[in-house]
Amino acid sequence: MNTYVLVHGAWHGAWCWKKLRPLLEAKGHRVVAVDLPAHGEDRTPAKDVTLQSYADRVCEVLDAQHGRVVLVGHSLGGVVVTQAAEQRPDRIATLVYLCAFLPRNGESLIQLAESDPDGLVLPNLVFSKDGVTATLREGAPRKAFYGECSEADASWATARLVPDPSVGHTTPVRTTKERWGRVPRVYIECVRDHAIPVALQRRMYTASPCMKVLSIDSDHSPFLSAPDELAAHLLAL
Repeated sequence: MNTYVLVHGAWHGAWCWKKLRPLLEAKGHRVVAVDLPAHGEDRTPAKDVTLQSYADRVCEVLDAQHGRVVLVGHSLGGVVVTQAAEQRPDRIATLVYLCAFLPRNGESLIQLAESDPDGLVLPNLVFSKDGVTATLREGAPRKAFYGECSEADASWATARLVPDPSVGHTTPVRTTKERWGRVPRVYIECVRDHAIPVALQRRMYTASPCMKVLSIDSDHSPFLSAPDELAAHLLAL
C-alpha cells in the first residue's frame, strides 16, 4: 500500500482531487489531500502566507505518515513540494510533478511563467489593491484550467477558487543536490495545458531531468478531465 499526498495549485484546494482520490483508495492506497494556508477550508489570512508556510504545512503532513510517501504537486504545488522535499527528503519515495512548475535552486514561479508567452494565466491576473493576492479575470479559469472539462465540472471548480497569495508566485525556492536533488522525480505532462503550456513543461523537466516522464492528452486539470488516466499513471509508480 502506498500513501499519496496530494498538493493542489494556486487558487485551488484539497477539493480539486475529488475524482482522483476514490480511484486510488479503491486500490487499497491511502490518500491525503492538503489544503495549503489560505486555500480550500484553511482560514489563514493571505497576508500571513509565505512559501515557507506552504512547505511547512506539507512537512507536517509528511511527518504524520507511516513510512515514505508519493508526494504529488500540481501547478504551483510543484514549487511547494520542491521546497518541502528539500526539508524532508527521507519522507518521500517519489516526487511527482503534475503539469507543475519545476524550479531549480533560486528560481521562482513567476520567473518560469514569464519565460513562456503562450500561457493564459499571467495576461489574466488581477491583483488586489494591496498586492497581497491575485485573482483571474472572469472567464479566464475556464480557458486556462478547465478546457477539456465538462461544463458542470468547470463551473463547480470555478466557484471554489479563492484569491491566491502573491508571495507563492514570487518567492524563489532554495534547494540542494544533497537533499531535494536525491529524491526520485517523475513528471506528468499535460499536452493541452493552457496555464503551463507543454513547451514550458518540457523545458523545465529537461533542465531538471526526471527518472520518468509521462504524458496525458488533457488540460491543466487532469484530476477532473482525465482522472482514470491520471490514476493509472500514479498507480503504476
